[in-house]
Amino acid sequence: MPLSITTAGAFRQPLRTGLALATAVGLAGCAVGPDFHPPQPPAVKSYTGRPLGETVSTPGHGGEAQRFVLGGKIAADWWQVFHSSQLSGLIEKSLAQSPTLQAAQARLEGAEANLDVVQGGLYPQFDANLSATRQKFSGAQFGGGLGGASIFNLYGASLTASYDLDVFGGTRRGVEAQAAQVEYQRNQLRAAYLTLVGNVVGTAINAASFKAQLDATQAILDAEQRQLSLVKDQEQAGAVPLSDVLQARAQLAATRTRIAPLRQQWAQSQHQLAILAGIFPGNWKPIDFEIANLQLPPTLPVVVPSELVRRRPDILAAENLLHAASANVGVATANLYPHISLSGSYGSQAVEAGNLFNAGNAIWNIGVSLLQPLFHGGALHAQKRAAVASYKEALANYRQTVLTAFGQVADVLRALETDAASLKAQQTALDSAEKSLNLAQVQYKAGAASFLTVLTSIQQYQQAQLGYVQALAQRYQDTAQLFNALGGGWWNSKKEQ
Repeated sequence: MPLSITTAGAFRQPLRTGLALATAVGLAGCAVGPDFHPPQPPAVKSYTGRPLGETVSTPGHGGEAQRFVLGGKIAADWWQVFHSSQLSGLIEKSLAQSPTLQAAQARLEGAEANLDVVQGGLYPQFDANLSATRQKFSGAQFGGGLGGASIFNLYGASLTASYDLDVFGGTRRGVEAQAAQVEYQRNQLRAAYLTLVGNVVGTAINAASFKAQLDATQAILDAEQRQLSLVKDQEQAGAVPLSDVLQARAQLAATRTRIAPLRQQWAQSQHQLAILAGIFPGNWKPIDFEIANLQLPPTLPVVVPSELVRRRPDILAAENLLHAASANVGVATANLYPHISLSGSYGSQAVEAGNLFNAGNAIWNIGVSLLQPLFHGGALHAQKRAAVASYKEALANYRQTVLTAFGQVADVLRALETDAASLKAQQTALDSAEKSLNLAQVQYKAGAASFLTVLTSIQQYQQAQLGYVQALAQRYQDTAQLFNALGGGWWNSKKEQ
């Protein structure tokens, strides 16, 4: 089953956000300022300017050809394509424990609460008041000269109501802007989810790559140790000079120097996995990811270019900011027009608590107020110009986000093609280096080649073997990057239904 963020409400569409947008946008005909319309998708039919096809294949694990399917479905749990229970378990743990994800969820909840705050301005406000005071006044206050003073109690009870008519829609535009901010935080949460999963997958592949390079280097080290023993025996028998022993020993020492950096890189990848999972590195039990246990998916779904703007959380978030900026133009415009509000109250006052609710003690008032801005030193018009400028900035940022997203998809599509070709070339180089090394060793034993030839062949074999492992890991890395660049399939999650 597709994994989901365990924090409640992370991927649901709250009813209150929909109601807020319906209230604000649905009444936009009565509100000043621009009505927001999402930008049209870019009119492009291809990410790279060339048709999608199939990569080349290479014999062996991870060398399968990969076929691109335009419009194919991306599963919400896309990492399952690697068929690794270790990886799936780690992602599940990371989604449940990541502080980064929890922080993004909290920001969403805060934005939803702020929406409730501003949405309250659409409705009448009612308040109840009860009071009891003890007062003393001088008779002089009421024309009594220097007469005596009076002390008495005064009790009061009242209900007040007020309502902003919002004739020009400033409040509704404010609700619209805050609802857009809620959607922005929701897409930020989706982006955090996507980034977390991508980082876990990428770091796990790195760990598997370092492990494979360590194993390959250790195998080379063992072979060189046997080579050194052989050369020693030959030197003692007088068949080869001492210089061959020294060269073999130097080569062995050089290969040993490769072990420590690889171990350090592997350890750092494990520490990073611990942090991604919300666990202290000291409490982390290392996971031995093996690249041989990862499967390369033969089919890669690709989102249609015109749909990418509705799939990438960063593009959707940029659109939300654009929507909020558009609504803020309406708020600034409404501030230029009259502000009309109604108010009223009904209550009672008495000097004795028992008489508080007698009919003769009733008090009430009702009123209407109109506030027309006249002169603010140009501040209100400047605020509108600033809001319009912010909208233009948000629109430019949106376009840049779309361009960057399309560029990332194009990069990874081409990378997958070159990755497959690179792996094929590395396999050819590895086969040639292995044959060359075997031949050099046979010739050296027969006295037909110098030990320098053997050393050169060993170095070439080392480079080819490590290069092959790195090329193989890169195929897995770029495969994961493609799913990430296309939005990660969050829209196919059951939590989004």
